[in-house]
Amino acid sequence: MKIVVTGGAGMMGCVAVQDLARSEAVTQVVIADRNLEAAREVAGYIASNKVSLAEVDVRDHEALIQTLRGADCCLNATLYPLNLQVMGACLEAGVHYADLGGLFHTTRKQWHLDDQFKAVGRSAVLGAGSAPGLTNVQARYAADLLDTVDTVRIYDGIEPPPPDTTTFAYAVTTILDELTLPPVVYRDGDFETCQPLGEQEGYWFSPPLGLLPVHLSLHSEIATLPLTLKSKGVREVLFKINYWGMAPETVAKMKTLADFGFASCTPVPAGETTVAPRDLLVTLMRAYVPPITSFLEPPESQPPDWSEEIVTEVRGTRYGRPVTYRLGTSAAKGPQLTRASASIAAQWLAEGRLPPGVHPPETALEPLPFFKELEKRGMPTQVSVTQPV
Repeated sequence: MKIVVTGGAGMMGCVAVQDLARSEAVTQVVIADRNLEAAREVAGYIASNKVSLAEVDVRDHEALIQTLRGADCCLNATLYPLNLQVMGACLEAGVHYADLGGLFHTTRKQWHLDDQFKAVGRSAVLGAGSAPGLTNVQARYAADLLDTVDTVRIYDGIEPPPPDTTTFAYAVTTILDELTLPPVVYRDGDFETCQPLGEQEGYWFSPPLGLLPVHLSLHSEIATLPLTLKSKGVREVLFKINYWGMAPETVAKMKTLADFGFASCTPVPAGETTVAPRDLLVTLMRAYVPPITSFLEPPESQPPDWSEEIVTEVRGTRYGRPVTYRLGTSAAKGPQLTRASASIAAQWLAEGRLPPGVHPPETALEPLPFFKELEKRGMPTQVSVTQPV
């Protein structure tokens, strides 16, 4: 199978390319990116004859269609505001589609393309990484075992770096949006907006993470789970993370700059020209993005520098008694969960496993086979059940 990874030379795209290149069923992986220098660097690190390069800007509609033609699936790892453009190209090229999430609002817009994908006999999965993606599948697993669902609470725990570390765990612009845009939660039948970094609490993750502070963040799980679990009576769905894997001190600096208006997209006079403060801020912050190959899995001889656990807690009833399921999936080396989850979803799409249309991960990806694929890659999922004796 041939899979095109748009944004394949980016932070998350390159890790998906690595897993795809290692998969026996995949015969060709195309890194489709406008940054050909970074694409060459990624391809050189992975060193697989399956990997090829295509220099393309996804905003060039016709060029993107030509790149996609003949592919079995497009895994879109570009910035989320470009999701609709890439989906449109996939429709015209007749290619299955998956992405890493649309930060709630874009995901809701993408769902409206369902009829168009059905019309061309192609499938799309919205948010097929670790969060969203794996989190949705965890919620589905528990919900299937419950008669009713009361709450779905998702926690993303990432090993925090030293306090003096100023680096970004993924795309600067996405982190800036998650820091400044109001998070959406679902409560008592309604979507409501909350304060960024709000509702902080301590959550116990599995070792070696332990107790970490977590807070609300705008995320795509909230766009789909309340709708797919509506028949179960779900009353609350929320997502929390611990500072996006960054040092709290770095987040505090970013928040201060945002409070002073540096996250604004509105151009302001600056000498003899005008500049959007956000553009300037993002440009300066890119100097603190680690080398692209640092996101790829290091050789086995090198120690891991990243631990993460994705946890979903689902509370509900079974046979009239209260039950809580806790599902935790762990990775101990690099952003493995995103890499593996996205790769698995793209391969399943390429194999034609899904019916035509646009799907959220919780209805598209069967939990047990999905968990088994992650386990093969050294990322086990642990399930615990709490209920009255």
